[in-house]
Amino acid sequence: MISENNRTLGHVVLFKDITQRRQSELALAHKAAELARSNAELEQFAFVASHDLQEPLRKIRAFGDRLKMKCETALSGDGTDYLDRMQNAAARMQTLINDLLTFSRVISRTEAFAPVDLNTVTREVLSDLEVRVEKSEAKVEVGELPVIQGDAMQMRQLMQNLIGNALKFHPPGAKPVVQIRSRTLDASPGVEPTCEITIQDNGIGFDEQYLEKIFAVFQRLHGRQEYEGTGVGLAVCRRITDRHKGSITAQSKPGAGATFVVTLPLAQKLT
Repeated sequence: MISENNRTLGHVVLFKDITQRRQSELALAHKAAELARSNAELEQFAFVASHDLQEPLRKIRAFGDRLKMKCETALSGDGTDYLDRMQNAAARMQTLINDLLTFSRVISRTEAFAPVDLNTVTREVLSDLEVRVEKSEAKVEVGELPVIQGDAMQMRQLMQNLIGNALKFHPPGAKPVVQIRSRTLDASPGVEPTCEITIQDNGIGFDEQYLEKIFAVFQRLHGRQEYEGTGVGLAVCRRITDRHKGSITAQSKPGAGATFVVTLPLAQKLT
């Protein structure tokens, strides 16, 4: 404090309690460290799964094939059945490991995002699924899709899983009808413009009380005998949309088909 004749009368000291802010900063740093550790563990799992687990399975299948080829006539009916079951179980395990690898590698990918034309991606996916489309006599309608900033490989995986499910989950004898549409959502001030992509089918549908369950890893609403799969595909889709700062949900009723709704930013903020 200064007097009228410029003499110092005293000092004012202000104190501000920043304990809460500091605690928030420490909590955020702790969560970031936990996330980094979790990603490192996922990468380690991917390494183990791709090497230590795959090799024994390959040997089981190889020796099973050799046994069947050389000793099939010597095996009893039960023996042949047991061998077939063993081979099928090994094949399922190998598929499961491959799906887990895909799941674990979604977040650990470090490729920079680049412009991705979802029209091109969808055409490539439908080309890969051409045999399934023809075999089921499916009708697939695709509207104009946007160009987004993202990971092209993961966008392909996303569309492959969603279109593949739309073709798979239909009643026996019914011809699948799949509609793929997109629209741009109105952007709020300070929010990146986003697009909404819908994949609608006329399949068996599901009860929405199980909505969160279908996006969890290893969760299935139907037995393996009814529909093939490991219960990892939609979990991969959610991880991909999370990595792209988007979201995925679904609307459905039993017997009335399902509509999967994917929301993605058209551009990504640089961090």
